[in-house]
Amino acid sequence: MSEDCNQSCSSCSDDCAERKEQKTDFSNKPHEMSNIKKVIGIVSGKGGVGKSLVTSMLGVTMNRRGYHTAILDADITGPSIPKAFGIREKAIGNEFGLSPVKTKTGIDIMSVNLLLENDTDPVIWRGPIIAGTVKQFWTDVIWSDVDFMFIDMPPGTGDVPLTVFQSIAVDGIIVVTSPQELVSMIVSKAVKMAEMMKIPIIGLVENMSYFKCPDNGKEYKIFGDSHIEEIAEKHNLKVLAKLPIDPKISAACDKGIIELFDGNWFDPVAKILEKTEERKMIKIAVASENEMVTEHFGHCVNFNIFEVKEKQIVKSESIPNPGHKPGFLPNFLNDMDVNVIISGGMGGSAIDIFNEKSIEVITGASGNAKDAVEAYLQGTLKSTGSVCHDHQHHDECGE
Repeated sequence: MSEDCNQSCSSCSDDCAERKEQKTDFSNKPHEMSNIKKVIGIVSGKGGVGKSLVTSMLGVTMNRRGYHTAILDADITGPSIPKAFGIREKAIGNEFGLSPVKTKTGIDIMSVNLLLENDTDPVIWRGPIIAGTVKQFWTDVIWSDVDFMFIDMPPGTGDVPLTVFQSIAVDGIIVVTSPQELVSMIVSKAVKMAEMMKIPIIGLVENMSYFKCPDNGKEYKIFGDSHIEEIAEKHNLKVLAKLPIDPKISAACDKGIIELFDGNWFDPVAKILEKTEERKMIKIAVASENEMVTEHFGHCVNFNIFEVKEKQIVKSESIPNPGHKPGFLPNFLNDMDVNVIISGGMGGSAIDIFNEKSIEVITGASGNAKDAVEAYLQGTLKSTGSVCHDHQHHDECGE
């Protein structure tokens, strides 16, 4: 126990000995009539980076892909989700519980603004009351048949994020940042909090990354050079998306028509979320020469494809290499829903394309293709980062 301990474990994230002895379980079950498959928290280390925007666009993206999505607005003192969706009606309750409000395209929303008499009424509450309200959004609201719930969290690492992490079964979080170096430092705090709370971090999204001039097509870094790659590398995380400064997006939020936004920035994120939904079944491709791992990815004779369920190979097939056109093979394997690619070596451009598609790349492998997959499943096959630099393999390695 530290000297400044205030004996209030409910508002503390320290994993001290006294806390272990208490073995307090802060988790809360959702409403008995709720059915929620996946819960994703959207967090940021500070305000003003576009966290609510990212939450809204993720909800819309997954809804467009045929999933029933929901948004729990946990930013009690700064709720902006209803405005982005143009919602003005109030939430209605009955003897069973509180029902969320549906947007025009069927996304379920719950926010404190849906309970206030006037949208402009300030929420002047103490931290514990705010945290308690968020818990009630989880326990008292009837969330029916939700595939993906996104929780728009308030900025920082205070009471509400702590309450959400402790009381709600969060499957993973997405951290939102912007290019400024100061923000990068604060993002690291949010990432470390999630690590301390043992919440999986899906990756990072950078908002206001650049401005694309409509007159000349050039991209300008209004807020300076990005530091997101450094943060991602430091914490071994993925950069999921980089959003531009686009007046059309701001206008869509202001007009309450975010569901009509035009853009595919979150398609790679959607694929990752879909893969978490189907995590028990993955597909691994091995660039091969018959049954052996090939030295050069693009120069392979065939791909041995292994379908894996619960770390066991349940199906395998061999398909011929369909061609060596630059950039073709990564997109070909992505269309086959491959999650992992294993090879001896690979061109840097191919690796970049796989990274954009959120397909894990393992290079430096050798020997029998099936043995390589077995080693990967056991956690003993690690990527060496082997990149083909030999000019004669420039095209054949996927560049």
